[in-house]
Amino acid sequence: MKKMVFLVAAANLLIARQAVAQENVGSWREFAGVTNTSFVEPSGDRAIQLSIDVAGAQQAVFDAFATTDGFTSWAVPLARVDMRVGGIVETNYNADAKFGSPDNIKNVVVAYIPGRLIVLRNVQAPRTFVHPELFQRTVTIIEFAAIDAGNTRVTITNSGYGSSPDFDRIYKMFEWGDAYTLAGVKRRFDQGPIDWATGEPNLSATAADNRFKGEN
Repeated sequence: MKKMVFLVAAANLLIARQAVAQENVGSWREFAGVTNTSFVEPSGDRAIQLSIDVAGAQQAVFDAFATTDGFTSWAVPLARVDMRVGGIVETNYNADAKFGSPDNIKNVVVAYIPGRLIVLRNVQAPRTFVHPELFQRTVTIIEFAAIDAGNTRVTITNSGYGSSPDFDRIYKMFEWGDAYTLAGVKRRFDQGPIDWATGEPNLSATAADNRFKGEN
């Protein structure tokens, strides 16, 4: 009887910890300037869709995603971007990480239009990431639309989320994560590149890393 009570208590504790972890995933509303036009796809799957206006020319903002130097100037301290169909974008939020690590994030370039569009699909997540097999069923579409000569609207659409508690969890993680990404690129053009040696002043790369790994 005591053993049964212990097992029930342990199970309840695990469920409670999972619930707390889910609640601790922040909201896209934390990031000023982000708009949310997420929608349900005709198939019934869900798509995260967030946008932000960036004070940079369309090509320059595209290059901030599509080149190694551009991406490491604001997004992550470790990145290698091979912008071609079938190319790999390999990144890590940890400045001490090395290329080839099984804990790096790898996305394959599904398609792109220079200056206008990038389509990515994840092919490697950190080993502690929750439900990589589900996330790898989604695709991420990044669109760049000129507002005028010096301003660009960036829209991230992350589509293919099914209906299940596990999909719900990663949906919430990446709704926050996509907003974090948009706020980061806006900051890059408002304030300049990040000096990773001195740390990221306004956004926490550690927090983003933890969210990608499914941690608090």
